[in-house]
Amino acid sequence: MNFSGEGVGVSAADAAEAGAAGVDVAVIVVAAGSGTRLGRAEPKAFVTLGGRPMLAHALDGVFAVREAVQLIVVAPDAELERARAIVAASAGPAVDYTSVVVGGASRQLSVAAGLAAVAPGVGVVLVHDAARALTPSGQFEAVIAAVRSSGAGVIPALPVVDTIKRVDASGLVRETVDRSELAAVQTPQGFVRAELDEAYAAPSADFTDDAALLQSFGHSVGTVAGDERAFKITTAWDLARAERLLAESAGSAGSRAVPRVGTGVDVHAFAPEDGADAPELWIAGLHWPGQRGLSGHSDGDVAVHAVCDALLAAAGLGDIGGIFGTDDPRLAGAHGEVFLRETRRLVEAAGLRIGNVSVQLLGNRPKLSPRRLEAEALLGGILGAPVSIAATTTDGLGFTGRGDGVAAVATALLYPA
Repeated sequence: MNFSGEGVGVSAADAAEAGAAGVDVAVIVVAAGSGTRLGRAEPKAFVTLGGRPMLAHALDGVFAVREAVQLIVVAPDAELERARAIVAASAGPAVDYTSVVVGGASRQLSVAAGLAAVAPGVGVVLVHDAARALTPSGQFEAVIAAVRSSGAGVIPALPVVDTIKRVDASGLVRETVDRSELAAVQTPQGFVRAELDEAYAAPSADFTDDAALLQSFGHSVGTVAGDERAFKITTAWDLARAERLLAESAGSAGSRAVPRVGTGVDVHAFAPEDGADAPELWIAGLHWPGQRGLSGHSDGDVAVHAVCDALLAAAGLGDIGGIFGTDDPRLAGAHGEVFLRETRRLVEAAGLRIGNVSVQLLGNRPKLSPRRLEAEALLGGILGAPVSIAATTTDGLGFTGRGDGVAAVATALLYPA
């Protein structure tokens, strides 16, 4: 992840990184509201909830999304440094880069500030309130999927269960409203980026949510099922409710949701320099044209093989040799995607989900840095989880330093599904 310390917009370099990583989704988290109704002097998003700022909890749902996204946090001018620190402390490799920008005098102006920081190439934008701090990642993913499938705006909604009355200024009941046609809406609200840009270019009024703004421009907005946990923390009672839910979740998770860690190592030597059948070089799922390949029964992708071993080890399923064999003719020359997809299937069939994967390459070629983001996006997309990749030359020491081959060490984190 590339954390932007400036926090006042998106630099050309940041935008280029997002584009190279194939990031299609941006999430704007609005954290610029006051804490007046909560009875606090500080802005609501920075009030402590379960020992952490409310904003940190809100970011948990974003960082758990199983694809790379751009994150933009909109904060009050006086709280920019705190917001940056919270993002840096909470951040995981699921987010390719982040920005912290200054909000406006209203929610709509704050969203506009966040929208201005969305990188070119992003097609789907989600707007989320930090006050809905316990929103699960599944709600983000449901909104993203619905926007993509419908090509329109989508908001999470819950059915209204209370009887609703319309009353006048004196408190006199005028009518009973048909609640079957009503819904309580939540965030994140998701939109096609071009439609949101159009609406914010010339807003006709100051609306309380983005869906109403888009509808004022004639755009349709659909719904997906909301989640009770995504309630908005507005009053002290709401805050106490959130505290109770966190305590209950920690108590039940402590006995069963134990994370599992696995480590994998793989080594391959470079193939001889000449020969008509010299293999191509494949590392981290990418083809490296014009470079001498690694010897191996498949494509010799040390990074992918180490990742598979780490995932299998964490799941208690053995290793890549035991699962796939070392001389299966069907896998001769097979590329890493084949191994990764099957390994993911086995892990998920065992009742586990991938939290994240980290890979360290050891070798003096190829040079990883120009294609690191591309590799992370590719592997992360296949595994449905964040993948981070780094490399070292080992300062010329050992067989990797001499250029005889490449090694890789991977660590994987799994959670019960």
